[in-house]
This record gives sequence, C-alpha cells and structure tokens, in this order.
Amino acid sequence: MESIYLSIVIPIFNEEKRLPKTLEQVFNFLNSQSYPAEVILVENGSTDRSFEVAQAHLDKYPQLVVLKELQRGKGLAVRRGMLAAKGTYRFMCDADFSMPTTEIPRFLPPALEGCDIAIASREAAGAVRINEPYYRHFVGRIYNWLIRILALPSLHDTQCGFKCFKAEIAEELFRNQTITGWSFDVEVLFIAKRKNYRIVEVPIHWYFNPDSKISVIRDSARMAFDLLRIRLNGAQGLYDQKV
Repeated sequence: MESIYLSIVIPIFNEEKRLPKTLEQVFNFLNSQSYPAEVILVENGSTDRSFEVAQAHLDKYPQLVVLKELQRGKGLAVRRGMLAAKGTYRFMCDADFSMPTTEIPRFLPPALEGCDIAIASREAAGAVRINEPYYRHFVGRIYNWLIRILALPSLHDTQCGFKCFKAEIAEELFRNQTITGWSFDVEVLFIAKRKNYRIVEVPIHWYFNPDSKISVIRDSARMAFDLLRIRLNGAQGLYDQKV
C-alpha cells in the first residue's frame, strides 16, 4: 500500500452549507497532485447536519475520512485529526478556506525545505489581506502583540488557521497539547519553540470571511486567559514531560 504523503485536517462545526464546496475545492487541488493524500474531517459538536453531510461524501471521495468528536473546541478537533492522520506531512486548515488551495504546495518540499513547521502568515512580507474590516485587523494585532510578549516573540501571525507539520513532530506536539479552544495553536507553537523546532512563516493571500465563528470580544478575552495558562504550564515544566 502506497504511503500517504499529505494529510489535510479540517475541523468542522456547523458547516453543512459550506462543506460541499470546501470538499470540492480540496479534492480538485489534490487530484492535480502526484502524491497520495487524505482529507480528515473532524465534526466537532455541531448542532446542524454537518456530520451527515460529511458522511454523504465518503463514496464520492475515497481519500476522505470522517471522524466525530462529541465535545466542542477547535483545538480538540484538530488534535484528534492530527493524531489520526497518516501523512508524512500534516496540514491543518479552516473549513472556509480563506487561503486558496493553490497555496498549499508552498508549505511542502520542494518549495519549502529545512523547516519542521510551516505556518501561514497574513503579516509576513508579501502577504495580502483581502476585504478584512479594519476593526478585525486592529483587534487581531492587539492579540498578536500579547502573544509576542507572553509566548512567541519571534512570530508575527500565529492565528491564521493554516499550518503544516512533519508527522513525527505533529505526534509529539499534539500529544502534549492541553488547550481545546481557539488558542490551541499558540500552545502548540509555544511547545515547538521550547523544543527548538524550526518554524517558518509563509506569506499568503488571505480572504476575509464575514461568516467567521470567532467573536472578537468574547474569544479575545478567553484567548488572553489562555496565554497566561500557557506561560504557567511552561513555568511548571508541563510541556517538558513526555506523553
């Protein structure tokens, strides 16, 4: 059996309307590539028919895997998908695909060599934000400022939802992850930095989606609390333990 080169992990929460288009975009891209791949959908406590819609596509797309996670939390869903994945490279992304699928090769060899983790950046030189309201950008930069002070001083954009990990590194990092909500990726990158893994920011074209599920005020407050929790966990040596 041919080994899987790329796993694409997509957390799904109340995405029944958007899901068919998302899957069409992803598989149109994968069908143009020469390597074997899989797409892992992790349905995440939805109140709509997301799980049923995902399952309805299993016959159409043989490379599709559908998992059900009863508890809510994007971090919980991504962790489940990353640890279930079989790919040499494991790419997490959002269901809205605010980054075009044609940018995915930029996170993989041969376009990108010599790094352990590649993260999409809306702030790195060459990145372009399209149609984003000023207030969303402003609040995002405040939160990133807090991230850089408390956790990740060298990274300019940790919250873009597109990130690629080598398999063995994904296994290690996500097994040590403790945060199940929106700040999980800050924690994962924080652990990676402690372990001296090389992280590269990839500038992308990013399209604002007005249907985003993030509440600027509610989730920003929660994320700020999570940053303090990450620092505390680090100080206590929690991330230095093998899981």
